[in-house]
Amino acid sequence: MQVINPALRAERTSAPSVRSVTVLGATGSVGMSTVDLLKRGNGQYRVEAVTANTNAADLAKIARELKARLAVVADPSAYGELKAALAGSGIEAASGEAAVIEAAERPVDWLMAAVSGAVGLRPTLAAVKRGATVALANKECLVCAGGLFMRTAAAHGTNVLPVDSEHNAIYQALTAGPREDVSRIVITASGGPFRTWTREQMRGAKLEQALKHPNWSMGPKITIDSATMFNKVLELVEAHHLFAVEPEKLAVLVHPQSIIHGMVEYRDGSVVAQLGSPDMRIPIAHCLAWPVRIDGPAAKLDLAKVGSLTFESPDYDRFPALALGRRALETGGAAPTILNAANEVAVAAFIGGQIGFGGIADLVGATLEAAERRNATAEPQDIDEALAVDHMARSLAHDLLPEIAAKSF
Repeated sequence: MQVINPALRAERTSAPSVRSVTVLGATGSVGMSTVDLLKRGNGQYRVEAVTANTNAADLAKIARELKARLAVVADPSAYGELKAALAGSGIEAASGEAAVIEAAERPVDWLMAAVSGAVGLRPTLAAVKRGATVALANKECLVCAGGLFMRTAAAHGTNVLPVDSEHNAIYQALTAGPREDVSRIVITASGGPFRTWTREQMRGAKLEQALKHPNWSMGPKITIDSATMFNKVLELVEAHHLFAVEPEKLAVLVHPQSIIHGMVEYRDGSVVAQLGSPDMRIPIAHCLAWPVRIDGPAAKLDLAKVGSLTFESPDYDRFPALALGRRALETGGAAPTILNAANEVAVAAFIGGQIGFGGIADLVGATLEAAERRNATAEPQDIDEALAVDHMARSLAHDLLPEIAAKSF
């Protein structure tokens, strides 16, 4: 395989007979899909640790099912519930940020980094510094500190495997030719629930409408990101860092069926695509077994039944998130960190009924402009700087919230 960058290697030809595994964020949607695959593993996996944010009951259940050695809940107030639920199991219980980081540092062959949000930065980076293989499902590691993250992975010889269906598809398609022969990378987008809505209709969209994704079953944050297309914005930033590709070589293509997840165009005109049913267990299985393949439980793709695949150019007018993302990507430095933080504040405000759907992009744009006026877009040099920028951007977004709210309904 052609090496994409020092942190994405696949020279090995076989996987260990029993693979030791840790799952950070085991109770989230990606974590649960990973747990499902591990339970089907027939003795191929030994689980070292599982973590969750606050859901002690589900975490204890998962730890027992997987016979994990350690279960950690990030919220210290949930420790008592976790410890009680694990009583008599022999499974160690712990809580707090330091314990999550300690779980990430434990020696294993493979770690799933599925903690969502900026809180996933420290434990995932700790796992990267330990080496071995990290399956990455935390966008913030690359959006908030992509340069730092990939440099650290390269320095420690860590294999970073992308879990998101789009980046996993691209990762697979990039094996078809040398890196220098790649002319373009295309990330596909379903278009979300508002693909055919007018901009005026979208500004008045209700929460329950934004949460009805046509193809994928995901958590509320990423489902709303799909509705605004901020998910594609974040994926462009991720692809830029993961595959060391220039922003101008990255493109988005709307593909409503969500069958083609990503494509790579080569200099000779060949386009290599990865196809699969819209089931996150497919990219997770690819990462879990890498560099080999395993039987997966996802529905097999029946193209005759699908019937047709269609494509559309993205609409930058109806989906202003796309223009904001391009701007942040071209600005570089901390601009993507600021965009991501502002978007998290905006989505939370929309879920809480504080702003209308159209106010999400408005708040992100206003926060970016405010940060640029402060000359606050220099690239973070370490994790503390990245988190400081994240905090600053959230504070700015909260300050701007009343102004945006007044105009968004």
